[in-house]
Amino acid sequence: MTATRLSIFPLGGAILFPGMHLPLHIFEPRYRALVGDALARDRRIGMIQPRGEGDPPPLFETGCVGRIIDVEAHEDGRYDIVLEGVSLFRVDRELVVTTSFRQVDATLLPAPEAETLALGMRASIEIESRRFADAHGYAVDWEAVTRLDDESLVNGIAQIAPFDIASKQALLEAPALDVRAELLIQLMQFFGRHGQDDATLQ
Repeated sequence: MTATRLSIFPLGGAILFPGMHLPLHIFEPRYRALVGDALARDRRIGMIQPRGEGDPPPLFETGCVGRIIDVEAHEDGRYDIVLEGVSLFRVDRELVVTTSFRQVDATLLPAPEAETLALGMRASIEIESRRFADAHGYAVDWEAVTRLDDESLVNGIAQIAPFDIASKQALLEAPALDVRAELLIQLMQFFGRHGQDDATLQ
């Protein structure tokens, strides 16, 4: 494990997994400053979720380092960026800084070995994702979905599905791919039945 200093972007409902991509529209002044600083240095941003209210809000302990792989800078200072997940991290302590954006000392967590799902679990993920998409009226290229490897399938759904903050964090912190897949099935069943607007898991 490696210690590092990270500038962080606390964004509820947004998680990033290593190897996955996350597009973001950056318009708040402090996060425009964060992106400008990252571009001038190592292009890294720590994506992490807030775990409550407050100014600043407290943070969950686990997030994901994203590297800016694409950027469009607008004349008014806004950015459109794409992050590629690099590594999960654990916050060790928040730093006292003069920047408008928050910074932490963090430990980069080692990447797990490549994992695959049992055939039955893979089939269940595909079935439940179809049901979930139909229930919410999402248009999905299912042929492309079937070509994804297990990790990309599970992490991709976990990243884009409209679950609440606690559910998203539980998926991010799942210790293994099969555990994340089982939780993902449960969440799709729950939110598929109840809808996002009237359901929250704690």
